Amino acid sequence: MTALAPPVRLTQFAHGGGCACKIPPGELEAVVAGLTHTGPVDPAAELVVGLDDGDDAAVVRIAGGQGLVLTTDFFTPVVDDAFTFGRIAAANALSDVYAMGGTPVVAVNLLGWPRDVLPMELAAEVLRGGLEVAQAAGCHVGGGHSIDSPEPTYGMAVTGLVDPATLIRNDAATAGTPISLTKALGVGTLNNRMKATGEVSAEAVDSMSRLNAAASVAAVAAGVRAGTDVTGFGLLGHLYKMARASGVTAVVEAAAVPYLSGARQSAADGYVSGGTRRNLAWVTPFTDLSAVDEVEALLLADAQTSGGLLLGGEVSGAPVIGEFVAEQEFAVVVR
Repeated sequence: MTALAPPVRLTQFAHGGGCACKIPPGELEAVVAGLTHTGPVDPAAELVVGLDDGDDAAVVRIAGGQGLVLTTDFFTPVVDDAFTFGRIAAANALSDVYAMGGTPVVAVNLLGWPRDVLPMELAAEVLRGGLEVAQAAGCHVGGGHSIDSPEPTYGMAVTGLVDPATLIRNDAATAGTPISLTKALGVGTLNNRMKATGEVSAEAVDSMSRLNAAASVAAVAAGVRAGTDVTGFGLLGHLYKMARASGVTAVVEAAAVPYLSGARQSAADGYVSGGTRRNLAWVTPFTDLSAVDEVEALLLADAQTSGGLLLGGEVSGAPVIGEFVAEQEFAVVVR
């Protein structure tokens, strides 16, 4: 009898996984520093949101006053199953449109595949997963681009629509506004444990695959105008960017922050990605962490993939984890 080949574990073909493979935030800001506040001499459309404050997507105002949202996101496998990887990567890419208060309209695939190492049938499964999630979002998938690459990568470039009057952006936080978070944290450490041990957290997979569509609609309806989504820079990193761009301080109640089952134990056991440690190192000079221990700080900096929305305002069903206050010595204070 011929022995069956062991199942392919996609995460073993990548040096990192999901949004934890992002270029570190400090390095990235240095790279793009000279590209802000620039534009064409005679623009075809008004740029409403660009690169200046590191928002989730670009927004231009087109004829009739409608806002066009444009974004892209791709990464290496965060799970071993090809179909699930495609679902998560698509949900993550679509999230940037939702984080701006917009509606995704059309996406194109971005696929990198080591075709001499991994079967193309698995690549087809990745694309099928992405298509399923995009269709659930009511978003067309109109083709894309692929390359032969050393590591498997997948994501989407997404175009959406938004009303500029109800746009959500990361520089609009105001003092006295509560901070809400629409998904529990912890997928970074749980994914790191999965890559090392093969133990899958179904709760983490469900969280990463879930669209932020309903949360976005609820935020716009509630009048929220400040927000972002929590991805590779972790809660602390994205909160720092919001506070810095808005000229306020974010106060976080550590006990109010929700976590997925097993996340705290996973972090305590040492399943912490390099991306998470880089996040913490980046925000530490600007964050008062004196009230929490190292494990708690690492969880707050945990590099998320397809995380929830981080909003300046209250949204039904989302826990309030703190508030924005007048600018203080630190951009972020954890209590």
